[in-house]
Amino acid sequence: MQRKRADVIREYGPFPGVDRVHGVTFDGHHVWFASTDQLHALDPDSGEIVRTFAIAARAGTAFDGRHLYQIAEGLIHKIDLANGKLLKTIPAPDGPGLDSGLAWAEGTLWVGEYRGHRIHQIDPETGALLRTLESDRFVTGVTWSDGELWHATAQDDASEVRRIDPATGEVLERIDMPEGSTVSGLEAGGRERFFCGGGGSGKIRAIRRGRTRTRT
Repeated sequence: MQRKRADVIREYGPFPGVDRVHGVTFDGHHVWFASTDQLHALDPDSGEIVRTFAIAARAGTAFDGRHLYQIAEGLIHKIDLANGKLLKTIPAPDGPGLDSGLAWAEGTLWVGEYRGHRIHQIDPETGALLRTLESDRFVTGVTWSDGELWHATAQDDASEVRRIDPATGEVLERIDMPEGSTVSGLEAGGRERFFCGGGGSGKIRAIRRGRTRTRT
């Protein structure tokens, strides 16, 4: 198993009126992030917020190529990217306050269960559970990148980003975040870049895979 240190490329925020960053996703142009009662679109080049939707946004965020998905108190909302209109609602797998990260891959949604140490694959039309992967740590953000499943952890005052086997949940690679940083949401922004929500810091960090270090 590879273990590396994260290289922080850039920090965004904190932003006016944003106390906490929850879910994070990327539509190819903008980084969308959840901040409790709003969804914001961040221009990753300028670092400016360019759009905001007023919607419950207390956990993970995902993008399917056309629409946004947002976890909000036991529900997952499907949202029109153009105007923020709510299009559909399905139940989240674990109920209010239990789900964390959210990702889209190959026609399904992947949902992190924070304290349950699990990742669920669900049907985006019905919310039906398709399968579950187990983890040995708290699960926060979830993302797919070039066929690879990644998730973030936040536990014991430390955070890391992990690549896992999507069939078994086995940890294949770990990226250690800088001391004192927390990853609340996670999204791939290209093969070598991840956008990481910073929880109560109100920040978003862009990281790339860094140097390998001795396994511990």
